[in-house]
Amino acid sequence: MVDALGVAVVGFGWMGRVHTQAYARVRHHYPQLALRPELVTVAEEVPGRAEEAADRFGFASTTRDWREVAADPRVRAVSITAPNFLHREIGVAMAEAGKHIWIEKPVGLGADDARAVADAVAGAGVQGTVGFNYRNAPAVEAARELIASGDIGTVTHARIRLFSDYAAHPEGALTWRYERERGGSGVLGDLASHGVDLARFLLGDIASLTADTAVFLPERARPSGATAGHSRAAGGELGPVENEDYVSCLLRFASGARGVLEACRVSVGEQNNYGFEVHGTEGAVFWDFRRMNELGVSRGTGYQDQPVSTVHVGPGHGEFGAFQPGAANAMGYDDLKVIEAYRFLRSVAEGVPYGAGLADAVHSAVALDAMARSAESGAWVAL
Repeated sequence: MVDALGVAVVGFGWMGRVHTQAYARVRHHYPQLALRPELVTVAEEVPGRAEEAADRFGFASTTRDWREVAADPRVRAVSITAPNFLHREIGVAMAEAGKHIWIEKPVGLGADDARAVADAVAGAGVQGTVGFNYRNAPAVEAARELIASGDIGTVTHARIRLFSDYAAHPEGALTWRYERERGGSGVLGDLASHGVDLARFLLGDIASLTADTAVFLPERARPSGATAGHSRAAGGELGPVENEDYVSCLLRFASGARGVLEACRVSVGEQNNYGFEVHGTEGAVFWDFRRMNELGVSRGTGYQDQPVSTVHVGPGHGEFGAFQPGAANAMGYDDLKVIEAYRFLRSVAEGVPYGAGLADAVHSAVALDAMARSAESGAWVAL
């Protein structure tokens, strides 16, 4: 017996569409799932956008006020894909209304916001999943198992990078993403949050860190109307960019390993150059998001001049088998969100959390706040 689960999406920019498509696909890949998501309503304040979403994807109703979603008895689970400054208010309200939530990172503007949502979820006894999608890649899960098994020896140091050019154009519009009040941090919340989650997922807790940040494009043009994604606004009135374009961070892990995390949103020539290199006393493992289904692995007893092999992940790794029948068949970004949807819905069905949760969001936010303090003071900060 498969039960219907009424779901809503709050905020219908690009990420709202990604969540909606994941709901539409999830039972194709996971027919054993005990819940069937039904698109009940979509909330979006930009005129016409919710109606367009309903027409395209089949939501039963629309609203411009997310509060109507919290009060809607048809809705049992909510995707929160609105801008960062709304995460806390919406997340707390939905949890207190008894709705399970799938919320995008960074879950607010800082650690206090993330904790407030986590406390509301725990207090209401609902499930909460957070959009740290890169940990869902089968190759990343395979790397975690390889590291935990000791196949590369004791981890000594790691590098995590997240370079992109989505904000590199000087005509990029001055949207909420570049404002402290509505966006909070810049590349910290947008990309480095993923980096912190990957670091913890692979290597365990971070003990302390020191960071440096910079703004490379200090002014942008204000948009004349509603924006989606990373729109251009040539010729508009210039305003200040209030949060960072770049961060570099040194990490000390509780295990004793060392790490470097670097992220930038204005890296000309870099398109989603995300990945990591983890080195141990007997080997190393390498992952590049642009070759998402491959791992570079070096292991053995050669030490010096030890070769690196390319491993193509397959059905035995993570959730790969739900998408492809054999190794080296490609998966893509949207598949990672389908995995996330599956783990969210499974959490709801079984009452047990699967995948990244609010505790992970709090850990990430604490590290990001520490990076901001370190960049201001120049000191190491303990977590």
